[in-house]
Amino acid sequence: MVDYWQLVLLGAIAGFTIFLGLPIAAIKNVSANKKGFLNALALGILVFLIIDVFSHAWESTESAAKGAFSGSVPMSDAVLSLIAMFGGVAIGLVGLVIYETRMHRNAVPQILSIDNIKNGDDHLRQLFHEANAYRLAMMIAIGIGAHNFSEGLAIGQSYVAGEVGLAILLIIGFGAHNATEGFGIAGPLTGLANRPKIKFLLLVGLIGGGPTFLGTILGSMWVSNLAFILFLSIAGGALIYVSLLMYNSGRRYTGNMIMMLGILIGLCAGFMSDLIVSLGGA
Repeated sequence: MVDYWQLVLLGAIAGFTIFLGLPIAAIKNVSANKKGFLNALALGILVFLIIDVFSHAWESTESAAKGAFSGSVPMSDAVLSLIAMFGGVAIGLVGLVIYETRMHRNAVPQILSIDNIKNGDDHLRQLFHEANAYRLAMMIAIGIGAHNFSEGLAIGQSYVAGEVGLAILLIIGFGAHNATEGFGIAGPLTGLANRPKIKFLLLVGLIGGGPTFLGTILGSMWVSNLAFILFLSIAGGALIYVSLLMYNSGRRYTGNMIMMLGILIGLCAGFMSDLIVSLGGA
């Protein structure tokens, strides 16, 4: 029998396996095609996460709506679930737009304006490229972190409901799955002239993986289907926005064929890692 503190420790491990995929960011001297492929591979993983997030969020929302229609649950539950679903998507999309705008304005010096980059030297272009890569990696980590918080909620709520076996299966599955998410964060950082600092990789790993740990704790204390739907939909909206940025970034390096191949492999990797949970009956 797993006690509460063992569950919390396992929840932390499940989240921080994300660090296993981050070292790929240190790869240097990567050709444009390889850089585009790695970017597309990360994008494929994000596409899987979008599918996974919305399937779970809509399943819970649809269940509440069907229950209200049959009269087994109050109509207010269905209405609130729908608001949480679509409101969360809006928060995820618009929230990252606001965050990106503020971060870009504060983090990129005036000297790195678009006109200066076009007319400037290679050093300015390199600085601008690296600033964009760091910004994109941070936004991916935020989107994945919102997704992982909902995963932690699922672990904690399974445990408090007495489904200890299910909680363990979720921990194993999410732990394996989060290792691939590290590649998603690291994708934009591969091939930079200057390797990303360890401090930054630790920060994005903490932002991306830490919420699994927090969600495990909160989920074991407070069971709320509404909160589960809300955080899933926020994560989905954020991941949609980040995926569009990833595609635009990858197309600057390579053609559509390589991009689609990378997305396909990343998508398959996401589904295969999810099989660990599915085969366990979760």
